Amino acid sequence: MVSKQVKQLDRVIIRFAGDSGDGMQLTGDRFTQESAAFGNDLSTLPNFPAEIRAPQGTLPGVSSFQVHFADHDILTPGDAPDVLVAMNPAALRANLADLPKGATIIVDTHDFTTRNLTKAGYTANPLEDDSLAEFALHPVDLTGLTVAAVKEFGLSRKDAARAKNMFALGLLSWMYGRPVDSTITFLERRFAKVADIRDANITAFKSGWNFGETTEAFAVSYEIKPAPMPAGTYRNITGNLALAYGLVASGVRSGLPVFLGSYPITPASDILHELSKHKAFGVTTFQAEDEIAGIGAAIGAAFAGSLGVTTTSGPGIALKSESIGLAVMTELPLLVIDVQRGGPSTGLPTKTEQADLLQAMFGRNGEAPVPIVAPQSPGDCFDAALEAARIAVTYRTPVMLLSDGYLANGSEPWRIPEIDDLPTIDPDFATAANHPLEDGESDFWPYLRDEETLARPWAIPGTPGLEHRIGGLEKGDGHGNISYDPANHDFMVRTRQAKVDRIADSLPPLEVDDPSGEARVLVLGWGSTYGPIGAGVRRVRKAGYHVAQAHLRHLNPFPKDLGEILERYDKVLVPEMNLGQLSMLLRAKYLVDAVGYNHVRGLPLKAAELAEAIGELVAQAEGVDVDLTAPAEEAIS
Repeated sequence: MVSKQVKQLDRVIIRFAGDSGDGMQLTGDRFTQESAAFGNDLSTLPNFPAEIRAPQGTLPGVSSFQVHFADHDILTPGDAPDVLVAMNPAALRANLADLPKGATIIVDTHDFTTRNLTKAGYTANPLEDDSLAEFALHPVDLTGLTVAAVKEFGLSRKDAARAKNMFALGLLSWMYGRPVDSTITFLERRFAKVADIRDANITAFKSGWNFGETTEAFAVSYEIKPAPMPAGTYRNITGNLALAYGLVASGVRSGLPVFLGSYPITPASDILHELSKHKAFGVTTFQAEDEIAGIGAAIGAAFAGSLGVTTTSGPGIALKSESIGLAVMTELPLLVIDVQRGGPSTGLPTKTEQADLLQAMFGRNGEAPVPIVAPQSPGDCFDAALEAARIAVTYRTPVMLLSDGYLANGSEPWRIPEIDDLPTIDPDFATAANHPLEDGESDFWPYLRDEETLARPWAIPGTPGLEHRIGGLEKGDGHGNISYDPANHDFMVRTRQAKVDRIADSLPPLEVDDPSGEARVLVLGWGSTYGPIGAGVRRVRKAGYHVAQAHLRHLNPFPKDLGEILERYDKVLVPEMNLGQLSMLLRAKYLVDAVGYNHVRGLPLKAAELAEAIGELVAQAEGVDVDLTAPAEEAIS
């Protein structure tokens, strides 16, 4: 046994990278689950090609999974990895530029052949020259060690080599003191029907652990203590899973059956997959033949008294736009979930973006206003789904929920809420009792409105005395018959807009994080920029400067106090993963000189770069020189 030093760290960022067939997503997910079980705070960033099986050994075929875990509250998956595990030359080359000097590189030497080096664009083997001298390089024949470790199970060399990701996971689990029982249990269940594969993967995992424990190549292991968190039951959760659970909870808290009409599309498909498991909660899922059929079925379900839901990404929203207008016209509760991805057109299906905001606001013919809600983190997708359902049911309107690929696939610890703490949602159906017959005839008018919300009654078809007509042609005010009267059309258009505007009356005041009260710069964001903005603001404050932060969940209508808040600050910075869509809306509505910070790289914003932009604006507003080199490294996490 080699005597090992144990070093205490407060946080670590690890990136697993390899070919699309190397199991990097599974490896990263298992490491994440181990860290969640240990009690660390964490944030993850899966990154993979759009192709099901991208060209092997090439840069476009590289798949990676980054996990940032710490003994304190963190907000992002981290800007730059402290550790890179590279399974081939392409994985090394594709990720090398992201590494800071001194980072640890663990590389599988097995595939560093002339052929694979050439495919990755190398003219010389980087393991044999000085090109990696500024890093802590650990060349290890992970594949060879794995094949030798599982030899007893009689697998082909190809099948044996597939367990190399488990060897790497075992090694990293040893290095960072991760609990291993959950991974062993996982492997036992995953390969329960194939004993040799099961035992080979478990053996490879244990061999990786033992290699770290005994080899002289790794003289130090690391300890990252659990993070303090409020009391409760926690689990690691992705945004798509949280969103699916939020939809189930919305059905439970409203008493409505949930109907999902959806066509599979990256990165939203996981919501369909998850909801299909929950028939016991009154959930019905329909995998439609196309996007239009999916939303059409959801509108029909809403007409029949269900909580209608459709899930998609930006290209699917384009196809659903006329049907969303139909839901606006018929004034039916409908949740339209857009898990945004890089565009335009097919674009970057597996990469993240925030470029559908203006499409959500205006992407329909005619005046068709739709409320918009956006979650800020993977766990917050649960609460955003409940809020979207509350608005849809209470105000009888379709609601757009804008998630994105980063939230959908990323994960974080999530405190499981108590059911009684969740808001109740009252569908307040129209009944024969509150719309009685007079002289044998119904007095039910489908477009009479609630004085407070301007919502029309929701009458389930087949209810005696509540027969009515709705459809895509303009309705007469109150009675709901088809109307071509110009004045009536103007009135109905304005009424539908006023109904959406009324939603602002039910929103809480916008929370502004301005501890000193002396800030002259406000950083305002929406959606998944919450983490990078928060981390960037932390860095600026750590350096001794004042900056305020606010984050919008409701993008249509805006909170009623947003205009007054914007007026308090000399400068307003709006970071977005688009070319300035929220900035445009703020400028138009509030005449504020919003400054955009915009990147559309298919990746989350980087906290350190954003901190520099915040610092520049603080320097302009306060007339001082801003130096952000002083803060400790954890300030940007």
